[in-house]
Amino acid sequence: MRLILIRHGQTTSNVGGHLDTSIPGADLTPLGREQAAALPPALAGEEIGALFASNQVRAQQTARPLADALGLEIGVREGVREVSAGDLEMRNDREAIDIYLTTVMSWAAGRLDVRMPGGEDGHEAFSRFTRVVDEVTSNGHDTVAIVSHGAMIRAWVAYTTPNVDVEWVAERALTNTGVAILTGSSERGWVAESWIGEAVGGDSLTDTAADGPAADAAAADTAATGVASGAAEQPITAPRS
Repeated sequence: MRLILIRHGQTTSNVGGHLDTSIPGADLTPLGREQAAALPPALAGEEIGALFASNQVRAQQTARPLADALGLEIGVREGVREVSAGDLEMRNDREAIDIYLTTVMSWAAGRLDVRMPGGEDGHEAFSRFTRVVDEVTSNGHDTVAIVSHGAMIRAWVAYTTPNVDVEWVAERALTNTGVAILTGSSERGWVAESWIGEAVGGDSLTDTAADGPAADAAAADTAATGVASGAAEQPITAPRS
């Protein structure tokens, strides 16, 4: 089956560069709503049978145009919310962002015992996300879409799939309404089929200067390897094998 993981549209906190991970979180900006409106035509070739979103309002707002176009209800699941920033919540300074990304990329590399200051560890974060994936992909649909969050999608995909690792995902941003598509199942395992790092609506809807810390490729690469690559956000059609 196909699992489509969609990052939410741009929010006011993204524009300010804030680590906004609380509930309900910030609303979409006008650009974020345009990005969300571009999802139905961009995913028109996918036969999506069920649609889910986190309990953070930005994910549900992003999912709404797609739900309306497909005639689907949005299943709200707390487990696919963003990685909690803990004591770093709503900070936007370089130190806080580096700590956040270092922690998340440590999980992507398999170091799940590392704990976010004042927050969850990798076991807790990935377990809640995986529980939702297991649930929603066992309902008989061939394709399921989940609107989730940048840090969570990037780290979980790197940890879960055999053809994407922490170095690969750290070099490639996932901007607002970027999409990762996986194939497989919870029983057989998941493989990354495609990674579209830019907004699915194209360059006119991509604002990498204001898409929030979770999309920061260079900072994430620093967190994973200790050396900033300066890699720019880019569309990827097939992960390396």
